[in-house]
Amino acid sequence: MSRPVVGIIGNHALLDTSYPVHAGGTMNSEAVADVCRAIPLIVPADPRYVSVCDLMEACDGFLLTGGRPNVHPEEYGETWTEAHGTPDRARDAITLPLVRACVERGQPILGICRGFQEVNVAMGGSLYPEIRDLPGRDNHRMPPDGTIEEKFALRHEVSFTENGPFHRMMGAQKVMTNTLHGQGIKDAGQRIVIDGYAPDGTPEAIYVKDAPGFTMSVQWHPEWNAANDPVSRPLFQAFGEALAAWHAHRRPQKLTA
Repeated sequence: MSRPVVGIIGNHALLDTSYPVHAGGTMNSEAVADVCRAIPLIVPADPRYVSVCDLMEACDGFLLTGGRPNVHPEEYGETWTEAHGTPDRARDAITLPLVRACVERGQPILGICRGFQEVNVAMGGSLYPEIRDLPGRDNHRMPPDGTIEEKFALRHEVSFTENGPFHRMMGAQKVMTNTLHGQGIKDAGQRIVIDGYAPDGTPEAIYVKDAPGFTMSVQWHPEWNAANDPVSRPLFQAFGEALAAWHAHRRPQKLTA
């Protein structure tokens, strides 16, 4: 049987500071191909080129990637400030309705970092523009210096709800993760269940309650070393199983707490 196709949401970027591209990190493709056993397909996240309906027909599921641009605060009823960083309205226009459509249809989605935030916003939630500015919170941003290995190194624990979906999937209630984000969940969206937290109270793992398909999302970057990391591998394996089920025209069972 042919492999499932995963739409990897691409980010707009400038190559050599002048040539516009839609790009996706190689580690995302590696995780999809090697752990999910699926075909990675980078999506130009811009409604001028693709529609949500076309994407859902072309792909079995979607990896909502991290990215430097942030969700525009107008999407959750707030006014943009410099603290909100650079937005990407074209990506917003694709991913937010795509999340809602996939949740409704039961088509698998896995959100990572910005993708985690997109799932929350798509379901009516809001975001803090800068976690490190909040009282009692840590700096979750990527270290500015060092090798890529040092930037993606494990930096803090995440604690899951006892016997919740993430606990059962990981086989552990506490795990170590990397952290490379500035924003984070302020108010959880409708049906968003926060299933894991960092030690400072920052939400790190969510799913959509009563969704008919796979909706797990994480604030960290599990695509790094996904084939070998004991936390990343089960997440991508579970995503891969949901993709295979969808590809075989079997609706996945509901994810329940």
